[in-house]
Amino acid sequence: MRIAVLQERAAGETRVAATPETVRKFVALGATVAVERGAGEAAAVNDAAFEEAGAELGSAAEVVKGADIVLAVQAPEPAALAGASGGAWVAATFNPFAEKDRVAAYAAAGLEALAMEFMPRITRAQSMDVLSSQSNLAGYKAVLAAAGEYGRVFPMMMTAAGTVAAARVFVMGVGVAGLQAIATARRLGAQVSATDVRSATKEQILSLGAKPIFVESVAGIEGEGSGGYATEMSEEYQKAQAELVSSHIAKQDIVITTALIPGRAAPRLISDAQIATMKPGSVIFDLAVAQGGNVEHSVADEIVERHGVKIMGYSNTPAHLAADASALFARNLYNFLSAFWDKEQGRPVLDEEIGDAVRLTKGGKIVNERIGQ
Repeated sequence: MRIAVLQERAAGETRVAATPETVRKFVALGATVAVERGAGEAAAVNDAAFEEAGAELGSAAEVVKGADIVLAVQAPEPAALAGASGGAWVAATFNPFAEKDRVAAYAAAGLEALAMEFMPRITRAQSMDVLSSQSNLAGYKAVLAAAGEYGRVFPMMMTAAGTVAAARVFVMGVGVAGLQAIATARRLGAQVSATDVRSATKEQILSLGAKPIFVESVAGIEGEGSGGYATEMSEEYQKAQAELVSSHIAKQDIVITTALIPGRAAPRLISDAQIATMKPGSVIFDLAVAQGGNVEHSVADEIVERHGVKIMGYSNTPAHLAADASALFARNLYNFLSAFWDKEQGRPVLDEEIGDAVRLTKGGKIVNERIGQ
């Protein structure tokens, strides 16, 4: 069993799909691990560390040649995998809804594409969930980045020259990223409030010491949406929420938006008119900017100023924490493959529940019902 790890080639991608820790673990299972030279440099992992862990080093072509499994953060172009074994697995993120042509190319190449973002939200798959691990870091980084642009301090400070009020932070969307954003802003000393369309998140917000801001006059979602995500709300709820947010957002110094709906453009949460009500010097960080954005005017990897408010967001937020993001992503991949490792066959054998959920292509066809043919 040969496992290949290539250097990421997508613009701005600093992560790597394996670390010396996971290389050692794969070698202990009996696998041969080959890593492209320089693959971990942007994530503070040098070639010597991989070699010491038991990995073979080589060029991209040398690493891929004869590979049974290819590990990546973002799925490489199928042409880059021309030397892999027939039917080789590629475990990576594929962005399947937006990159259907690439998925089709994987099918045509006879590769078995395993989309890690399709990992089911079930208890036994939690340690394999790359979306959760990366969103956790993204929520943390969003607060730090916003704090860096905010021209004032976060905590209340009582000094001989007078008292400085604590910053007010509002988090919109209380998933994994939102919860980490709340916790981080609280640790920095801010007054934090948060909202979500799922009323069940009120307790989570309160447990972190933040104030829940919810529409009370119109029913929201009582539990979780499909796969743990929120689903789109009725027009009545959206109107009531917009009115509530408009009155609340005007008092905030920093707003973090995190709302995403799988397979669809990010919902618009903040309009230009709402931005205009905020105080000059306020900051909005749009964590959904790469999927169309929650905030009007937000542009990936740029700081846009409207009405004296700075609007920002990264196209790849976890890549700004490359070392930790890589460590968590690599563990997710190892946990996934090792959970199904068959000692007699010397390779992983996927079950139906998880295997069918993440498998996009097999036998020259697209086989995942979520993206169709």
